[in-house]
Amino acid sequence: MNKKLKLWELDRISPENFRAQQKFPIVVILDDIRSLNNVGSFFRTADAFNVTKIILGGITACPPHKDIRKTALGATETVDWSHSENLLEEIKVLQNVGYTVGSIEQTEKTTLLQDVAAFEAKPYALIFGNEVNGVRQELVDASDCVIEIPQFGTKHSFNVSVCAGIVLWEFCKKFID
Repeated sequence: MNKKLKLWELDRISPENFRAQQKFPIVVILDDIRSLNNVGSFFRTADAFNVTKIILGGITACPPHKDIRKTALGATETVDWSHSENLLEEIKVLQNVGYTVGSIEQTEKTTLLQDVAAFEAKPYALIFGNEVNGVRQELVDASDCVIEIPQFGTKHSFNVSVCAGIVLWEFCKKFID
């Protein structure tokens, strides 16, 4: 028998210890995310994958907000975040300190997600875009690469927070000992 663990048996670290621990060198950039529930899901996923920071851009709502809190389940208190009106500036700053910036998007020339396994284990900033329009073209143009999740059905996109879980796991694996 394989007994399911209760929440208190998971031996999770405290929020204080989480904030103090070394993070994976991954920054998440949210470009005009409309849904507060999606924003909350990003925080929760960023906490789970030990992300360095989330940068909220444009119309993306900021904590505290009850609808963000509902899906974040406290992760807005553990994950470092900031808001920026100028994501192009943020991208340039990150590139200047050694981050490779990748837009998660579908373009003429992309790197398929399974091929990021060949990428070096170095700092990455990953841009996730608006639920309808995706990542703005100017941010795609400023990116070092574009990463696409292969899809095999009739739809051509994932919910942006589902996309985050898929993509962040692939990058997170690079930093697990």
